[in-house]
Amino acid sequence: MSVPYRIEASTGLPADGAGSQLRASEKIPIMARPFVSDRAKKTLDIVEKFVEEECIPADPIYAQQVGSGVEERFSARPPIMDDLKKRAQELGLWNMFLPKNHFKEGAGFSNLEYGLMAEYLGKSHTASEATNCAAPDTGNMEVFAKYGTQEQKDKWLKPLLAGEIRSAFLMTEPDVASSDATNIGLRMHKEGNEWVLNGSKWWSSGAGDPRCKIYIVMGKSDPNNSSVYKQQSVIFVPAETPGITIKRMLSVYGFDDAPHGHGHLEFNNVRVPASSMCLGEGRGFEVIQGRLGPGRIHHAMRSIGAAEKALEYMLARLNDPRKKPFGKQLHEHGVMLERVARSRVEIDAARLQVLNAAAMIDSKDAKFALKEIAEAKVFVPQVALDVIDRAVQAYGGAGVSQDTPLANMWAHGRTMRIVDGPDEVHLIQLGRNENKRGKWLLEKIEWQKKKSEEMARSYGHEKRDVLQLDRQHSKAKL
Repeated sequence: MSVPYRIEASTGLPADGAGSQLRASEKIPIMARPFVSDRAKKTLDIVEKFVEEECIPADPIYAQQVGSGVEERFSARPPIMDDLKKRAQELGLWNMFLPKNHFKEGAGFSNLEYGLMAEYLGKSHTASEATNCAAPDTGNMEVFAKYGTQEQKDKWLKPLLAGEIRSAFLMTEPDVASSDATNIGLRMHKEGNEWVLNGSKWWSSGAGDPRCKIYIVMGKSDPNNSSVYKQQSVIFVPAETPGITIKRMLSVYGFDDAPHGHGHLEFNNVRVPASSMCLGEGRGFEVIQGRLGPGRIHHAMRSIGAAEKALEYMLARLNDPRKKPFGKQLHEHGVMLERVARSRVEIDAARLQVLNAAAMIDSKDAKFALKEIAEAKVFVPQVALDVIDRAVQAYGGAGVSQDTPLANMWAHGRTMRIVDGPDEVHLIQLGRNENKRGKWLLEKIEWQKKKSEEMARSYGHEKRDVLQLDRQHSKAKL
């Protein structure tokens, strides 16, 4: 099978001037090329072909196979997803997200290399899961790989890496300001060789899927600890543990994201073995910071792909000969071309920011790249939202309906400004860190002014404004 935009280099046909004939490996930003291996380039081309030719056409079939009705939709296992997973494994597209310099369990790519691949995965609803690179499993697998005991890895990481089960990360709560993790209130107390959990969690993405077998849960295990950052722990809880109730699923601007979904759960005297503790009691903040850093950059990577897809839809609409408002095609209206140009500029800038953050992580670790990750986490989703919004505007009524994927893409993109820490939290921290330079910069600028005065005197000059005029007018003669 081939698609219209793909023209193989062997045909000798020229590119159309806009780069649409180029393979993914040929579109890697030149600044990033030295960091991309030949193996990664080949894989990137396979990812592009798989997403464009198999996953995107499968997206509406998947949506149809999920079915209708709450019970059916959150019990569904669409056959087309199993077929896509099988195909992805045949192509060697599996677990690409685990960076080679930090984990031995992945496919052997760097964060930057995976970032280029994740961009294409972000263009399809099914592609990330099909390649076992879907959130929240990616971040959860990193938790198991980085902090899990061998027993925990054998029990949960292996089936997750094999794509046999799915997982959920339970941190956010309905009754507190969860953007400040010190507010997390689900209580854990120890009884004998067990931990007992009581409380509520919501926005637990993935909890609706019947294949979700393990929850990673953050709770308060030592509320009286003098350090608010040592009061929390993270513990692994099997989804079928007695005492857990999935009360309801939450919609995102009306979309239920079934069968994956976002659950509101209640824990009522849920008991798990003490061996289920992750890393150690009171080390919850250490775990979540280790998890959320990579998760934030993965979201940004996929958001680039969503923005590119929106731009593709916009360009297709602008060149649809059936659409001629006021006697002209949309591309003949200057305002539309300006929107296309702004979208191109913003997407390219966002991509470089994501790749820079990924390269910083590769150079050391996610903690080393906190600033770059935060910048990408704030900037990239907003770019995606702006581009998607322009595409919606180009389509008019069709853009806000189910006749295009744009409305769903916008709803998903809007959540990116909230998940893994709202924009405000990252901006405040970025601002505080940037402001630490303020006193030194004030002193530097004052020193430079004094140095300039000294230099002026050494040349026999007085300090004088170059535009100083000192013009005086005498009294007019009568």
